[in-house]
Amino acid sequence: MKLRNVISKIEERIHIHQAEDFDNVGLLCGVSDREISGILVCHDALENVVEEAIEKNCNLIVCFHPIIFSGLKSLTGKNYVERAVLKAIENKIAIYAIHTAFDNDFFGVNAGICNQLGLKNLKILQPKKNNLKQLTVFVPKDYSEKLREALFSAGAGNIGFYDECSFTINGNGTFRPIEGSNPFSGQQDIRENADEDMISVIFEDYKKGKIINAMKAAHPYEEVAHQIYSLENDNQYSGLGMYGDFEEPMDEKDFLKLVKEKFNLEMIRHSDFNNKKIKRVGVLGGSGASGIRSALSKKCDAYLTGDVKYHDFFLAESKMMICDIGHFESEQFVTQQLFEILSQKFSTFAISKSIEKTNPVNYFI
Repeated sequence: MKLRNVISKIEERIHIHQAEDFDNVGLLCGVSDREISGILVCHDALENVVEEAIEKNCNLIVCFHPIIFSGLKSLTGKNYVERAVLKAIENKIAIYAIHTAFDNDFFGVNAGICNQLGLKNLKILQPKKNNLKQLTVFVPKDYSEKLREALFSAGAGNIGFYDECSFTINGNGTFRPIEGSNPFSGQQDIRENADEDMISVIFEDYKKGKIINAMKAAHPYEEVAHQIYSLENDNQYSGLGMYGDFEEPMDEKDFLKLVKEKFNLEMIRHSDFNNKKIKRVGVLGGSGASGIRSALSKKCDAYLTGDVKYHDFFLAESKMMICDIGHFESEQFVTQQLFEILSQKFSTFAISKSIEKTNPVNYFI
């Protein structure tokens, strides 16, 4: 299978357009028409991971963190980024990163954390804003079903765990073909009355081009009457962080013991004890101090993330326990998640999980 086809399959499950604007996701290096012999899944595509890919005959590395995050002005091997990229290019190994596309995925990084803790009733902590659009299009009644099918196939009408969602109103449309027109029905200079349906569907902004093309291809009219609106609704199924509830509340120390056990931790940095039970927990893998206020607004009793600074701990305000378990430690289940996803997608070549250590942080206990 060629690299472009492998990427297409991956993006059927992990929508790369969900990534944050600052991020550098997708294909970082590699030729799209090269045949793929094997995939190595990893957290960071460092030089030792590229060497592992060579040993395992894997010419595609699917990584969580992008090894190229900011621009490269040269490739001379003077730092760890350049050495990894050079070795990949010299050995014809492609690198593909998913990072915040998987952070924003409802079943991604943060769902993995919640599942480890055993949380229920999961919801997005920081839903994406300005992400949803509504398309309204007018079509002859006899062509409604054909148009709906085309819109659904292009990804319109997906709302949470439902798809093929639409709303239709029947009515009477009018138009008058004038000079230069080539009407589907009617005659020039004569007003036409048509039995039409108004079809409305919701879609995520990144699907707009594909949906509009599908609409025009399936519509019989020369000029397609349609409107697109930006919705103020937050996207409740895509965004950073997640929160959920334990079936039974637990003491703060018991909660910390659970976290240490589930994440195999040597230590946890945390804010003061509040002498309250832990029932609702917010999580955000990686550097998640930006989610503290959101967790407080969702009435979380504890918030679990990494890279919390000194002054961030004060934001707890004795209302919530803030727990810093480490950047890598909070994302440690991502490699297994990706391995399982890709193993389901591809059965014709090997999928391997990296065994190399890439966490740069060490602890002296």
